[in-house]
Amino acid sequence: MINWTCKKFNELTPHELYAVLQLRNEVFVVEQNCVFQDADNKDAYCCHFMGWKDGILAAYTRLVPPGVSYTEMSIGRVVTAPAARGNGLGRELMDQSIKRCYNLFGNGPIKIGAQLYLEKFYGSLGFVQSSDMYMEDGIPHIEMVLS
Repeated sequence: MINWTCKKFNELTPHELYAVLQLRNEVFVVEQNCVFQDADNKDAYCCHFMGWKDGILAAYTRLVPPGVSYTEMSIGRVVTAPAARGNGLGRELMDQSIKRCYNLFGNGPIKIGAQLYLEKFYGSLGFVQSSDMYMEDGIPHIEMVLS
């Protein structure tokens, strides 16, 4: 059973912030072997959507208000802990994140910068490619929009 919580940056406890940064680094830096600046000055403007299982952060997204990353609202830093994969948690994370975006920011398009290899996954959630492929931190990406 996943316990979903969503907090503004200044509401995060030190334990929660550490868990978020640890999971993002575990996957985006170590697992994907990608050296990049994760602290990009956007976290303070965002809501942090966390899925906890038995006190451990199993899934996370950063819910970005319109005007921070794109004109549209956005979902970023989508990550599932390696130990929690293979049971549909990634799909549940995105379904819950989409609903939470609408609750926080109102109805409207959601734009994401997706790693290219995840195009079919995001497409299955209703996202449609809206840009050519581009490189970000050495990884092929595309922009996608959920209208």
